[in-house]
Amino acid sequence: MDGFEVIGVLGVAIGLPWLIMHYITRWKTAATITQDDEVLLDELYHLARRLDERMETVERLVASDNPEFRPARLVHDHEIDNQKLRELDRLLAEKKGTRA
Repeated sequence: MDGFEVIGVLGVAIGLPWLIMHYITRWKTAATITQDDEVLLDELYHLARRLDERMETVERLVASDNPEFRPARLVHDHEIDNQKLRELDRLLAEKKGTRA
């Protein structure tokens, strides 16, 4: 065997699997959410909840002053609208319970 053939065989036998495994590892780590991202999402969730409560208060005040004002969020059933938020609250409570 010539020197170039040995390098070629080693490159295919060792280098190619290493390259594939390297990018598989990078792909798996990139697909997960980091701790900083999780904290940011949690803060954004709480901010959205506070803004939603403020909007509801403003809409109720306007609706009490003006009987013709009927925003969709006051007309529709809040139970249906808030099911996903309650599920998210439950999941967050379970998550915090497992960390404690």
